Amino acid sequence: METMEARRNSIARLVDEMGTVSFSKLKEKFPNVSEMTLRTDLKCLDEEKRILRIHGGAKSVQVLIGTDDLLTRKSYRNIEEKNIIAKKALTLLKPGITFYLDSGSTTTAFARCIPDQPGIIYTSALSCAMELLELEKPEVIMPGGRLNRFSQSVCGISAVRELERVNFDLVFLGVTGCCPSAGFTCGINDEALLKQTAMNRAEQTVVLMDSSKLDVKCSFRICGLSDIDIIISDGKLPADFLDECRRKEVTVL
Repeated sequence: METMEARRNSIARLVDEMGTVSFSKLKEKFPNVSEMTLRTDLKCLDEEKRILRIHGGAKSVQVLIGTDDLLTRKSYRNIEEKNIIAKKALTLLKPGITFYLDSGSTTTAFARCIPDQPGIIYTSALSCAMELLELEKPEVIMPGGRLNRFSQSVCGISAVRELERVNFDLVFLGVTGCCPSAGFTCGINDEALLKQTAMNRAEQTVVLMDSSKLDVKCSFRICGLSDIDIIISDGKLPADFLDECRRKEVTVL
């Protein structure tokens, strides 16, 4: 039988590996542990400063509050799922279109796969821009703004004003969390505003999201499910969420 110390070590390790873990995910991982015991474990780990308790779950203490996680850490999580999403997203690209590529580890994986064909690509992400350096045919544009060194992206009023002048065929959004009560969320207010601006200028909004983002709620709302057109995921989204997507006429790839 697992000791209390071993269980708490396992919880802390899981939170550290995933960055953010919902309480429902913890219950799945520890099915023989009562909810009360799990909540006590989280409280004790938080008091020991080994994790950070948040609404509906826990966050790694190595993820600084307000940074929306370190991109370098996120890049090593769910690699297979990110590659699956990137390959699916490629099917939406056509020569000559103008699209916005959001910041994040999943959008960076997608940028790595984008073919060398004519078009205009706007991106707020330094990591995406670096992946696009090898391409000769598309025009790659970064809006000006304030640099977030953790997410390796720019945001702020300068970036918002620049995107307000552009008409996008597609917007590829990265999100940090998704839950019924809050919709799609992220951890930085300025980045949420930038994402919303790009969405408002787009013919179609595409969310790139692996299944680990479900039941995770961050501080700032980006939009609701009915505000987007397509979700591209890893094939592991639960049936109830897929049913809700059908009701809201959101395509899931």
